Amino acid sequence: VQLQASGGGLVQAGGSLRLSCAASGRTVSNYHMGWFRQAPGKEREFVAVFSSRAGGTRYADSVKGRFTVSGSNLKNTVWLQMSSLKPEDTAVYYCAAGNRPWGDRSIVQNSGYTYWGQGTQVTVSS
Repeated sequence: VQLQASGGGLVQAGGSLRLSCAASGRTVSNYHMGWFRQAPGKEREFVAVFSSRAGGTRYADSVKGRFTVSGSNLKNTVWLQMSSLKPEDTAVYYCAAGNRPWGDRSIVQNSGYTYWGQGTQVTVSS
């Protein structure tokens, strides 16, 4: 499994960005596709997950109502639409693929994912 995240950049507070994660093979249809982020000096944290196989999405409380995760089995791509961005959203964003049970708590943890892409930097200026 190979994952390639893109779409990061510099945006003003209140602005929007859309991140993409292009996956190899049939990854999106076979795995839960998560987004995580890591800010300087902080641990990597869960942001959102899209699962075609489970038919659902989940979000961290900090991004609910502002971020939307979606995906396409046909394009083998997952997106993270980020709106109303805040300076505290500044981080390196990673996409990941895992196949833990959908109801397992690890779905929102780093440990729930086996494959990781390289990160894409998102910087939100105040």
